[in-house]
Amino acid sequence: MTSALIEQPELSPVLVNLLKGVVYRDTAEALWPQLLALRLQVSDYVAVLGLSLVIDEAEGYAYLRSRDDPDQPELPRLVARRSLSFHVSLLLALLRKKLAEFDAVSAETRLVLSRDQIVEMLRVFLPDTSNETRLIATIDANLAKIIDLGFLRRLRGTDDQYEVRRIIKAFVDGQWLADFAVRLQEYRDQLSEDR
Repeated sequence: MTSALIEQPELSPVLVNLLKGVVYRDTAEALWPQLLALRLQVSDYVAVLGLSLVIDEAEGYAYLRSRDDPDQPELPRLVARRSLSFHVSLLLALLRKKLAEFDAVSAETRLVLSRDQIVEMLRVFLPDTSNETRLIATIDANLAKIIDLGFLRRLRGTDDQYEVRRIIKAFVDGQWLADFAVRLQEYRDQLSEDR
């Protein structure tokens, strides 16, 4: 009787990739099945570090999140919190809203927007300016920040096409949007007073 070698998934590559950032099913095709097979071991391992594993199989992403457990002693944060500027927050809210609208009317899984579409979404909320170049530069800087955060991905071979990453749904949830809606109304009121 011959014994077939059964390949066992390795924990180290899965952990290293998760510690580096979000793991996407579509960009880590070889790693994704290993992650699913090792989810319990990964969860146990990262729990020691004060983290929890979040996997959304339907949307195709996984990431680590700091645990907020009042019964455990407070550990230093391994996953840094980032404060976002108002314009980056605004763009995240608009992208999240656009993704929700897209999901409601389309069977497609990827929302792709052009730079011009993103600029038009933002233009409504920005003060009128005669310096169009400066406005576009500001929007481009905000786009770059959101790409760095992993919520947008520039499509290969294009300079102005972006995919909205589904991980945005995990970070920009209903409570975040409600809090932001209050800030947005305050911003609109301030703009009205300034005009």
